[in-house]
Amino acid sequence: MRTVADRLLPGRPFPLGAHCDGMGVNFAVFSAHASRIDLCLFDESGRKELLRMPMPECTNEVWHGYLPQAGPGLVYGYRAFGAYEPQHGHRFNPHKLLLDPYARKLVGSLRWTDALNGYRGEGRGMDRRDSAAAMPKCVVVDDAFDWHGDQRPEWPWGQTLIYEAHVRGLSMLREDLRPIERGTFQALRDPKLIDHLLSLGVTSVELLPIHAHVNDRFLVERGLRNYWGYSTLSFFSPEATYLSRNSLDEIRVAVRNLHAAGIEVILDVVYNHTCEGSETGPTLCWRGLDNASYYRLIPGDERHYINDTGCGNTLNLSHPRVLQMVMDSLRYWAEAFHVDGFRFDLGVTLGREATGFDPGAGFFDALLQDPLLSRLKLISEPWDIGPGGYHVGHHPPGFAEWNDRFRDGVRRFWRGDEGMRPDLATRLCGSGDLFNRRHRKTWASVNFVTSHDGFTLADLVSYAEKHNDANGEEGRDGHNGNYSSNWGVEGPTDDPSILATREAVARAMLTTLFCSHGTPMLLGGDEFGRTQLGNNNAYCQDNEISWFDWQLAESDGGRTRAAFVSRLAALRHDYASLRSERFMVNNHYVAEGLPEIAWFDEHGEPIWDDAWNDPQRRTLALRRAVRQHDEIEATLFMVNGNGHAVVFALPPSAMAWRILIDSARPEQPETGLDQPSIELLPRSAVLLGCRTNTP
Repeated sequence: MRTVADRLLPGRPFPLGAHCDGMGVNFAVFSAHASRIDLCLFDESGRKELLRMPMPECTNEVWHGYLPQAGPGLVYGYRAFGAYEPQHGHRFNPHKLLLDPYARKLVGSLRWTDALNGYRGEGRGMDRRDSAAAMPKCVVVDDAFDWHGDQRPEWPWGQTLIYEAHVRGLSMLREDLRPIERGTFQALRDPKLIDHLLSLGVTSVELLPIHAHVNDRFLVERGLRNYWGYSTLSFFSPEATYLSRNSLDEIRVAVRNLHAAGIEVILDVVYNHTCEGSETGPTLCWRGLDNASYYRLIPGDERHYINDTGCGNTLNLSHPRVLQMVMDSLRYWAEAFHVDGFRFDLGVTLGREATGFDPGAGFFDALLQDPLLSRLKLISEPWDIGPGGYHVGHHPPGFAEWNDRFRDGVRRFWRGDEGMRPDLATRLCGSGDLFNRRHRKTWASVNFVTSHDGFTLADLVSYAEKHNDANGEEGRDGHNGNYSSNWGVEGPTDDPSILATREAVARAMLTTLFCSHGTPMLLGGDEFGRTQLGNNNAYCQDNEISWFDWQLAESDGGRTRAAFVSRLAALRHDYASLRSERFMVNNHYVAEGLPEIAWFDEHGEPIWDDAWNDPQRRTLALRRAVRQHDEIEATLFMVNGNGHAVVFALPPSAMAWRILIDSARPEQPETGLDQPSIELLPRSAVLLGCRTNTP
């Protein structure tokens, strides 16, 4: 570390964080209730404290100071003084080194020890052991980067295909990469991976959390890790293990390469809680700086936290400085790394006010008026575990939402559950029952059959029960209602009949996903049959259970399924009727006698109310039509959820239909249909299409 001044000048209360100006570094940190905050400087390794200086000024509850002669690479942390009164929500303890909430980079890793706790025990006062040796430290950075020529792909929502993946899991088993590159952003820019994504028609990669996170103590004690990363340690710093050379530019280069290929980058972000957990958790950052401001506490019992997240605490986004931190973090990733959107974990928590979830909450208002962020892709996970925490379809216009009703309805239909035909019909049309309000579009429904949270597609058709023994929680974790089926044998089997059924059902669900209005999301690895061996909650499995097995992708079965997904994506791109952004209605006519949407049974007859209500019916045909310039395009999507073949009569028309894809015959090429009927094999879906010139 180069020589710096030994005292702080007053500096400025803005911007928050540590910022270089070429002559020194300005430090600014918020705390409404602290009586003093010290800046602590360390050597480059973060192991030895070199200097400790009180912040000289506090303006509008922001403590600030300017350190002349300092620059990028400076390693630092904070200590905060104030009342230790947990019963009133205050947990100041100057013996605990604290991270800067705005730190752009961290050095070192967290080492679990009781010295990280701010307390000695319930009612026994503060813990006076120094925590610095067990803490990572903050690093001052220079965010300059040459973005010249970079362009955001800006895919319209109606043409978007999301691929959900994990930075580490994507490439840990890529033997063609150097070991240092595996599991990092360096591998994310690899041409082979990008070509794979392009072959699938992917427009947007959604990455599980890349913010620096903590491996929870209970996991470390079991020999496990927080693989998913939903335990945020810093909202501005990346997870260091995702960098092969410890350079932030590695992320920027990966984003730039993906952009050059026309692929957007969406980050899964966790602003609903932090890694500090409940009142029994460690003091690492926000708790020590201003517990009463950063967290939602139980009124009248401020020793305890409101826990709407299930993770021990809930960030208090009703506080203007906490909301500012979240907004500043989002803008930082959008501006400094050019990311294209965000998926908000437990998005309902972000919209909670004192009275509960509110679509007009300050967070939504701040985000949707922001001139940059409001133009990006914004996706919410529309639930949490707090009171009244399920709000699919209730977010404000401008947001897309994960639609678990689509996931469950499609799974149940293809599993053979009774009475699911009406629900499937609704999901195919963009879930208008949930989203057709406030002038929202069909793309607001993010449709998925599988995601990181739950079974993979291969496991969905191979296991009737979850198998989470490796998590060390005796099977208590993970969803119980998976709506899955093993089709005769639990787990792996050599039975060709069972294997054929599993593949048929998996392809039928994929076909349904790509032929539904809304935004399709594909779980990474489903395109070649990735398995987690029946684990439906692999959050702590940083190993072969979660990592992508690219040898499987090179197998005959893997290639066949990936080619099938590629065909589905291409058809969705080519046929506008499959991706209408507008909710279609049956009283709008594309041509005489041709409504833009119509439903038929296997006899080619319209479906009436009594038939809709028949719980035993598992066949359906959906015709959609659009007019484009001087051409009418129509598609006919037919499903047979029965365990036997069904002959479908085509609805009366003069259309010259072509078979675009048949889920039961994945390698059958597109071909003309010269007869008025078509046989659908058991548990299959078929898509027909035609185009005719308008009169």
